[in-house]
Amino acid sequence: MSELRPATLDEIDLQLIAALKINAREAVAVLARNLGIARTTVNSRLSKLESAKIITGYGVRLGQQLLDGGLQAYVGITVHSRSGKDIIKRLSAMSEVEQLCAVSGEFDYVAWLRSNSPERLDQILDQIGSLEGVAKTTTSIILSSKIDRGHPL
Repeated sequence: MSELRPATLDEIDLQLIAALKINAREAVAVLARNLGIARTTVNSRLSKLESAKIITGYGVRLGQQLLDGGLQAYVGITVHSRSGKDIIKRLSAMSEVEQLCAVSGEFDYVAWLRSNSPERLDQILDQIGSLEGVAKTTTSIILSSKIDRGHPL
């Protein structure tokens, strides 16, 4: 697996990032011990990685038991020119929008939605479709996941 490796990252930074991808809540003392460096060094490197926007946040991954109870969908969104910033702002306020990507091709954006019911998904899709500046949406409901490299085993 090939990852982007900016010139400013050394092997310790890459090992620190890899450890945080597995458990972002790992104690600094444990990270330091596993990497063979001082806790102050871990803290300093984390600050540097955050300031450089290499690490942009820490999040929660929901367990499969909770995920299985809901629906997931991808929504292709085409917007009118100069509407992108406002659309992004409005979509970021919707907690069901898990991810929003600017894309090339038929759509301007693709949003990954997660909903707890078909009725709620329908409401969210109506909200997105009625946003000022949205020209068109196309939705694909996820039936099953065949490959998911986003979650460590």
